[in-house]
Amino acid sequence: MKRILLTTTSFQDTPGAHHDLLKETGWEIITARGPLNEADTLALVGDVDGFICGDDAITRAVLEKARPRLKVLSKYGIGVDKIDVEAATEMGIPVGFTPGVNHTTVAEHCFALLLALEKNLVEEVNITRAGKWKRLIGHEILGKTIGILGLGRIGKEVAVRAAAFGLKIIAFDIYWDAAFAEKHGIRRCDTMAELMAEADIISLHTNLNEETRGMINLQSLATMKDGVIIINCARGELVETDAMVHALKIGKVSGYGTDVLDEEPPRPDHPLLKEPRCIVTPHIGSRTYESVVRQASAAVTNMINLLNGQPALAQVNKVPPPKP
Repeated sequence: MKRILLTTTSFQDTPGAHHDLLKETGWEIITARGPLNEADTLALVGDVDGFICGDDAITRAVLEKARPRLKVLSKYGIGVDKIDVEAATEMGIPVGFTPGVNHTTVAEHCFALLLALEKNLVEEVNITRAGKWKRLIGHEILGKTIGILGLGRIGKEVAVRAAAFGLKIIAFDIYWDAAFAEKHGIRRCDTMAELMAEADIISLHTNLNEETRGMINLQSLATMKDGVIIINCARGELVETDAMVHALKIGKVSGYGTDVLDEEPPRPDHPLLKEPRCIVTPHIGSRTYESVVRQASAAVTNMINLLNGQPALAQVNKVPPPKP
């Protein structure tokens, strides 16, 4: 009997058809509560055939211990920066992933963060819960310029909603969808620097790689408008924490709304948790019932297909499925 390691908590905690799909395989399912660090992941691999993973640390060392039994990695989600894809490819392990399943809910979460900042929502709720009645002055977003860094699936959904709110939209992406941009009135910026200098609101939707890591830093923040708002529903490591804390303290950034941090879960004294103009949610941007069922079903389907020698719905690396 095949043994599958499942670590994604939203998969496990959300009822739905994905559980039936997995049960019907007849496989033995081993569960753990991720995301797991390298040591915890190492302790669980070695005698599993497949791994439905979230943001667990799947390093070369993990893969070395997992083989030769491990045949398939199925990423629940789209970000694979925690997986050593190069090592997996060298070892002949296909890595499936699930693009196109969470763009709606993540885009909605971006606007939840943005509106909460502009309307002082969290602070006002805390004030009234404390039995007080203090009315702060907020801001409209109508007519402001939003800069979308990364116009992929999620960035496009943010743009559609931005247009509905009456925002002016500028964007930067190396791979430019001219037809989409024209349809939704999006002006293309030639560089990220151009976007950062012009936007009142910056929403991050780029992949994490060596070029984008720490892209929001002291130097880039200095080029932005005073009072800029930054929204991050991509990866925490895109932002240098110390630089953001400094920018919040001096008012260069008037608000930072983020669903991701450079360490998850954060230590209790993480500096961003103490900043009053920073709203941090615990990586829940894609954690809606609708999105979880889509994402989990796709991850299970990828695992089933690959272990049966069939192509995945979507795959990160060019490795053929294992022979069943």
